[in-house]
Amino acid sequence: MTGPLLWPDYATPTDLAAIEAVPLHARGLPESTYGLLVRAATRWPDRTALTVLPDAARWREPLRRTFAELLADVHRVANLLHDLGVRRGDAVALMSPNCAELITATLAAQLAGIAAPLGSGLSRPHLTELLRRSGARVLVTAGPGLAPETWDTAQALARDGLLDAILVLRSTGAAGTPEPLPAIDGVRIGYLGELAAAMEPSAFHGEPPGSGDLAAMFHTGGTTGAPKLAAHTHANEVADAWMLSASNLFDERTVVFAALPLFHVNALVVTLLAPLFKGQAVVWAGPLGYRDPALYGAFWKIVEHYRIAAMSAVPTVYATLAQCPVDADISSLRFPMVGASPLPAAVRDTFHAHTGAALVEGYGLTEATCASARSFPDVSRPGSVGQRLPYQRMRVVRTDGTWEDVPAGGTGLLAISGPTVFPGYVTDRDENGPVLDGLGKLVDGWLDTGDLARIDEEGFVFLVGRAKDLIIRGGHNIDPAVIEDALLAHPQVTGATAVGRPDIHAGEVPVVYVTLAPGATMTEDDLRAWASERVPDRTAAPKTVTVLDELPVTAVGKLYKPALRTDAIRREVRAALDKVAEVHHVGATTEGSSIVATVTVSSSADQAAIKAILGRYAIEWRLVVLS
Repeated sequence: MTGPLLWPDYATPTDLAAIEAVPLHARGLPESTYGLLVRAATRWPDRTALTVLPDAARWREPLRRTFAELLADVHRVANLLHDLGVRRGDAVALMSPNCAELITATLAAQLAGIAAPLGSGLSRPHLTELLRRSGARVLVTAGPGLAPETWDTAQALARDGLLDAILVLRSTGAAGTPEPLPAIDGVRIGYLGELAAAMEPSAFHGEPPGSGDLAAMFHTGGTTGAPKLAAHTHANEVADAWMLSASNLFDERTVVFAALPLFHVNALVVTLLAPLFKGQAVVWAGPLGYRDPALYGAFWKIVEHYRIAAMSAVPTVYATLAQCPVDADISSLRFPMVGASPLPAAVRDTFHAHTGAALVEGYGLTEATCASARSFPDVSRPGSVGQRLPYQRMRVVRTDGTWEDVPAGGTGLLAISGPTVFPGYVTDRDENGPVLDGLGKLVDGWLDTGDLARIDEEGFVFLVGRAKDLIIRGGHNIDPAVIEDALLAHPQVTGATAVGRPDIHAGEVPVVYVTLAPGATMTEDDLRAWASERVPDRTAAPKTVTVLDELPVTAVGKLYKPALRTDAIRREVRAALDKVAEVHHVGATTEGSSIVATVTVSSSADQAAIKAILGRYAIEWRLVVLS
């Protein structure tokens, strides 16, 4: 199906009502992500689907695959997985930096079974628990030539008896004879490319997925045990991808740049699935993605060479790009999308002034598949993360658990319902497949997002805080409990509380406040090293540990984290302005649901320089000038 029924007019916020006048089921969306790929390969078989860069330094030497070639590759890998015993309810784990083979393997895992992407930075115990919970016995992973540390982890998991097969990936465009692979008793090990080459490319031999079947399991956030494992159905992913691609900003000529890791839902939905709807070409960065310093030196030339029109990244990426001299024709760049963490106004304004391209904000979470709101480049809504996407419903309810709507324009807990809301977390596996549980996040079809927000009459969402205390470091969710538990395991620590401290590079970073037992000998640096060695994810390693006589509590004895967030903001702002002699005082106070930093300066201070420093943070602040 094509034409106006599949593609409504979706250019302005006022189009939402007309779009939703047609039921979503009448729009003829593909039944699965496999059906979406088949549709693209049938309509545009010879059009380039993927352009994968080996790394940033070799951006002129990509590997290219057409839509027809991509489908054939997916058939081969899916048939290999089928031969290994993977069936509809079976998970296939994937642990690797981005490369051409990982893109194919991810789509193939959703065809043969269920894709379960893993971040290689997770600890061994957490990876072990995620494999157990998902039931995955087949692991697709980076080989020794692509990511040696990841390869070592994969072998260790296999030697622990957790795997039946390891399919090894090579670097994009790798040539020559690959490094020999070791033998592990009871585990089939081989290079995915070599094993899949002998498989049938024209069709999948197993049972194709239906709309209600699970397509993926994504780990999200962190708990005191292991990250939660959110399940997505094929209908979830196809619907969310369509909601994004339906925008008039996208057409068949839109070239998309992808550099986020494929264990993140944004990479899968925004830069892999959504482009399939209109046959758009996607240029994939090398394995390090946005973490590759060499990428920034060549970025504008890459935009010019491949005529990049759209991209998706976190605010820190755009802050860095705003400092890179524009040494190429970047007029093609029309739709730079930003999300995952708060966008500082200074980053938004500086990037626009530097490039001429307006950042398009978005909002979403893994439990609602990926995206739930997006802004419009030509419609200014300062402070908003965008209007809700078509067919997703949003409401603001009381935070006391009653789920009563707050008055229009009021602040409360943001809740979402609709076709992108996940069916639950994977908590275990039984004879019928994955066991799902909403774990209190689902109430009568509504998802508790954990975010505090208000919504205006046009459906634009304004976030005002987080109901839960996740620390978001560069788009990565960190549960403070994992840091607190690591420190509380030390015999000299009697109390520990982790909060987010603003950071110009990562949005925020974790810091910890602790109390110690009488006679304790551990220093703050000792405790930071202790915690860094024991947190399950390297991104959760605290930047600082501060020892207090006592942790702040409320009148009824509950821990009061806003006081610690206030202190963390004050310390960071004070340090950032330390060399500005005319700064007399830096304070921070809680005002309503926000924390506001107040900087008091003399009349002779360089106010422009101070504002430029403060504007790099995603915080509220005010400048007081002494007369």
